[in-house]
Amino acid sequence: MTRTDRATAVIRRALREAPVLRRGLWVTLVLAMLGQAITVVTPVALQQIIDTDLLGGGEVEPAGLLTKAGLAFAALVVGVVVGRIALVRLVRSSSAGLSDLRVKTFDHIMRRFVLHVQAERRGGLVARVTSDITTIQEFMEWGGVGLIIAVSQVLLATIAMLYYDWRLALIAIIGVIVYLTMMTWFQRVLSKSYDRVREEVGVSLGVMSEAITAIPLARAYGTEERTKQRVAAALDRRFRIEFRTARFGNILFSTAEVFAGGLTAALIVAGILIGDLTAGMMVAFLFLANLLIEPLQLVVETLDFAQSAASGLRRVMDVLDSPVEVLEPLHPETLRPGGLSARFEHVSYSYPDGPEVLSDVTAEIPVGSRVAVVGETGSGKTTFAKLLVRLIDPSLGTVYVGGVPADRVRLTELRSRVAFVPQEGFLFDDTIANNVRYGRPEAADAEIFTAFHELGILEWVEGLPDGLDTRTGERGGNLSAGERQLVALVRSWISSPDLLVLDEATSAVDPALDVALRHAIGRLTEARTSVTIAHRLATAEAADEVLVFDRGRLVERGTHRALLARGGVYTALYADWSAGTKTV
Repeated sequence: MTRTDRATAVIRRALREAPVLRRGLWVTLVLAMLGQAITVVTPVALQQIIDTDLLGGGEVEPAGLLTKAGLAFAALVVGVVVGRIALVRLVRSSSAGLSDLRVKTFDHIMRRFVLHVQAERRGGLVARVTSDITTIQEFMEWGGVGLIIAVSQVLLATIAMLYYDWRLALIAIIGVIVYLTMMTWFQRVLSKSYDRVREEVGVSLGVMSEAITAIPLARAYGTEERTKQRVAAALDRRFRIEFRTARFGNILFSTAEVFAGGLTAALIVAGILIGDLTAGMMVAFLFLANLLIEPLQLVVETLDFAQSAASGLRRVMDVLDSPVEVLEPLHPETLRPGGLSARFEHVSYSYPDGPEVLSDVTAEIPVGSRVAVVGETGSGKTTFAKLLVRLIDPSLGTVYVGGVPADRVRLTELRSRVAFVPQEGFLFDDTIANNVRYGRPEAADAEIFTAFHELGILEWVEGLPDGLDTRTGERGGNLSAGERQLVALVRSWISSPDLLVLDEATSAVDPALDVALRHAIGRLTEARTSVTIAHRLATAEAADEVLVFDRGRLVERGTHRALLARGGVYTALYADWSAGTKTV
């Protein structure tokens, strides 16, 4: 498939993904062509005025001359108005359609495989939804209708030139073909350059986003200068590529003016040599040649803009083509009300292009039980938790929730019944109340106060400067790690899950907050099925059952006392915990 074929396929795909873009497109095209058809009346009227009225040998009739001149002017005005209507229609449809495409792209990113999203730079993904689609929109609004008008103008001008003199028309057409052949080569080079520009835009956004997020770390280690140099290097690479591409595009645009002058001179010389053209016909022909050259100048002028837009569109389509591995079930089943159990049957999991990290795990988690999952770092316990809440699907085997295979439950229902509290609770740059309300949008402030009270941390939130209206800052930066975890726990509490999966925070917190966290976790896991990735001795000791993972396998299970008595992997872990020589 050639580059042009790929570009055409991408455009067709975009029209399918955003149907608003093609809605009424044929009407817009007809209006654009109609505007150009009316404009062609002008050179015809000029030819009649010169040959018949001015050089016809008879007496000049002012009334007839004014009528023809008025007709030419009216045609010009009507053509401009109709073209403007086509432009407004295209701008409206492109704005609405690309807005839909932006939302669809973000929705796809939200549904993508968690690891794929984590592996990409956040700035690159943000660029897909923002700057890439904005570039496409700007091109559609400014250059899109111009290209439509240009095509129709070239067609009509060519037909009119053939009517006047096929020999001069042939000269013009050959010149245009030679020029467009040159432009095809330029286009390929420019397209590759703009692909590199869009890549560098995403990279620079990612580097800047990462650097801003890491400002506290940079200050703590005194690496501000190194961080600034890294950002400056990324921006410098972006500038150099953008500058080289823009310079090449400007050279390309300059060739259009040279071509226009050369073609006009060639037509005048050819017209003199042919000798049987009237003055009016020659003037009309040059007017039509200008109508032929003008859109080519527009095409060249917008070519670099078009390449930037095409590059952005390809990158957006690449996002939409990326895999969504956790899919909605084709034939969904409903979970029964009440508490939920969980069961793993011969479950294995391998990360893409990686080794197996969970091997043949079979485990039963009864309704209402409190289960602790322990193991060294990399033992597979986090993967176990992700499989349980269906952030990922197993490579082999089946995960059951409430007796139903997890991949047969609608994701909305599964998310409403099964809650996951990660080790570092993410908070939006909003108030504490609104961050808690993220778990249940309709929750009133009174319910949120009650949730803090029931978890035993109302005193903490009341001690904040603005209580529930205290802003957490970007990513919760105004709060400590332990305080962010408290807000995340309340957010899970208010959503009333039937199965809770909790990754305990291991960050060092002050003793008072540590007590509050333990108490809140105890209240949260009370009277509901819970699975906790345990990083504390107390959590494993208080659990109804402990699952012990080692190198991706479930090697032991039982109560804390029973496992200690067995003298196996758990005993060694417990000894390390007690001695303070290892964290998990």
